[in-house]
Amino acid sequence: MSARTTTPWPLVALFTAGYLAPYLLPTTVGRLSAGLPLSATEAGSIGSALLLSSATAGFLLASRVDRFGPRRLARTGLLLAAAGYGTAAFTTTIPLVVLGAIVGGLGSGTITTVAATGIAGQRDPHRTTTLGLLGVSALAGALYLTIPHLGPGHGHPLTAIAVTALLLLPATRHLPASEAPHTPAARTLRTTTATALPHRRAGLVLAAAMLCWSLAQNSLWGVSGRIGLRQAGLTEVTVGAVFAVALGAGLLGVIGAGALGQRLGRALPIGAGTALIAGCIALSSAATDLASFATGEITWNTLYPVVLSYVIGLAASLDQRGRWAVLVGSASSLGTACGPLAGSLLSARAGYPGMGVILALGLLLITVPMTAVALRTRRRTPLPQEHPVVEIVLDAVPAPGLRTTWRDPGRRPRERRPHRGPRPGEPVGFYPNSYASTSAR
Repeated sequence: MSARTTTPWPLVALFTAGYLAPYLLPTTVGRLSAGLPLSATEAGSIGSALLLSSATAGFLLASRVDRFGPRRLARTGLLLAAAGYGTAAFTTTIPLVVLGAIVGGLGSGTITTVAATGIAGQRDPHRTTTLGLLGVSALAGALYLTIPHLGPGHGHPLTAIAVTALLLLPATRHLPASEAPHTPAARTLRTTTATALPHRRAGLVLAAAMLCWSLAQNSLWGVSGRIGLRQAGLTEVTVGAVFAVALGAGLLGVIGAGALGQRLGRALPIGAGTALIAGCIALSSAATDLASFATGEITWNTLYPVVLSYVIGLAASLDQRGRWAVLVGSASSLGTACGPLAGSLLSARAGYPGMGVILALGLLLITVPMTAVALRTRRRTPLPQEHPVVEIVLDAVPAPGLRTTWRDPGRRPRERRPHRGPRPGEPVGFYPNSYASTSAR
């Protein structure tokens, strides 16, 4: 009988809510700078603080999801995101905006941790990841088309993230309350399975490379709005339309990655995709008109979720308990957190084109270790210690030859003697009462 494959829609929804804040980073940072008395670098610092708190939540909760329970953690994260982003959206006091961004980032990191841990335990983590990327790309694209028409103000993107978190609260009912019941057997099982991280060297290399990979991506993403407005001379509506089209192209890339699956393995999509992204970053950073800006952004956003889905699947394959998936995702969030500030500093020192060249060269360098990890782990299977061995104690078994039949709990058991063999002269295979039912045997 073939096993049923069901889509874990609650995990897809949590993935969408957790990644929405990084996807809306350009418009969030841009509106903070335009709507509040903040410089571009100060607004980028607030965006970095938001993403840094998200990464911190991931590092702290990487191996504790089963202890607190996915449902409780998901609800806590959604409420933190709604409260934090809502506070930052409806106040103009700078300290409260910073505090709200940090609290909202903690909520986003908690949501993403629950989603990553659950996705790593799926039969096909790559498929679930592509569905999550589809959801966040579609939602972010719709918001990029809508927000410019809502008028000025720094609160619109933050409000959208807070409302999304509140709307997804009912989805947590379908998550397990706890993956580790508080019984002596469960405590023994947790102790048995609390093994060291498997594939530690490959996981550490992948986490370090992913930090730099995300740093390069979000250094450009954090200043893309300013490149379009200042260097390419576009309006906010035009820049928002380009971002929406780019995220729509990202949807097509995610669909293609989901259809392709593992036919090409992971090494080729990660290595070749990262090299192509480096070229797109250089092109977009040097854009001086709509054509070059749109070409770089659309091509880049088409490739970015494709490579990201394969990297997340690679991290999930290193540990079925999801620990490497969460740690690599947290390293990515750490790089994402440093991205806006790094992009602001690089562009201020070297200009946008010089920043693009530096980021492109860095991406080409980290392509080598990421591809090497994908090649080395291509045919590995989970380690034996990941599957706990449970000892089952059985009661005493009656001795062979004596069968006990229990007809009534109040009556004494009746012992049966074993069947005798054929008597002399009887044909082999002939037994008295051979027509009797064999159900007692």
